[in-house]
Amino acid sequence: MSNPKHSLDSLKNPSLLRKQGLINGKWVSASASPSTFDVVNPATLDVLATLPEMSSADVKLAVDAAHEAFKTWKKTTARSRARILRKWSDLMLANQEDLALILTLENGKTLTEAKGEVVYGASFLEWFATQSEMTHGECVPSSNPNQRIVTFKQPIGVAACLCPWNFPIAMITRKCGAALAAGCTTVWKPAGETPLSALALAVLAHEAGFPPGTLNVITSLTTVAEVGEELCKNPKVHKLSFTGSTRVGKLLMQQCSSTLKKLSFELGGNSPFIVFDDAKMSTALDAAIMAKF
Repeated sequence: MSNPKHSLDSLKNPSLLRKQGLINGKWVSASASPSTFDVVNPATLDVLATLPEMSSADVKLAVDAAHEAFKTWKKTTARSRARILRKWSDLMLANQEDLALILTLENGKTLTEAKGEVVYGASFLEWFATQSEMTHGECVPSSNPNQRIVTFKQPIGVAACLCPWNFPIAMITRKCGAALAAGCTTVWKPAGETPLSALALAVLAHEAGFPPGTLNVITSLTTVAEVGEELCKNPKVHKLSFTGSTRVGKLLMQQCSSTLKKLSFELGGNSPFIVFDDAKMSTALDAAIMAKF
């Protein structure tokens, strides 16, 4: 049985709990099918929420919304985007306890660690807010004295952000914070095991001032291959970021090749913890518990 003090019913801000996807500023169910999936507490196996099993049809709607929103979002100033990102960060910290509770219930990590991840995730938004205001081009010396070479940076377009289950808050802000700061619009695909954290972040993002369509959230568990393929092959998506296994990374890279997308991958690794013969065992055990559990 779950502790009533540690349940979604105890959220101080119940608006953070969303049970639908987000497309163009509206909370929606799957458009092509009534299929759903359960989000389960891994510690108790209790069902936390039931979400729509979205498909490639929903991805197309989300990408279209992001593509349309990009037409205006790309014209905003870095200063204005930075203000919204900082407000989003402030809202995360103000709702730290609720966000941590949602994360703990769907992910299984301790409440203390979850609270730390909320602070960690908010720090990415603060960082990218600062970096967006410092993004500038260069004046490059030319071999021809009658020419001047000037470079400047522009947002690339719609960015797809595919996030893992182990850091469901920090991975969202690290990927999407960078894209939104640069002037790109986004489509989020959180892990099917831990989508509630991403949906809560989307609530706070809209409260911070991000316009409809700048961020969209697709929920899926069993249709993840179909959803991922559409994000990879859709020509309106110009950037894809993924954290996960090397095997899936290879597949995504192959699927993205037809549209020559820009890619950012963090792949593979089981984070080996190596203890040498001359190590102090008590110190090694403490470090292993802190780093791995």
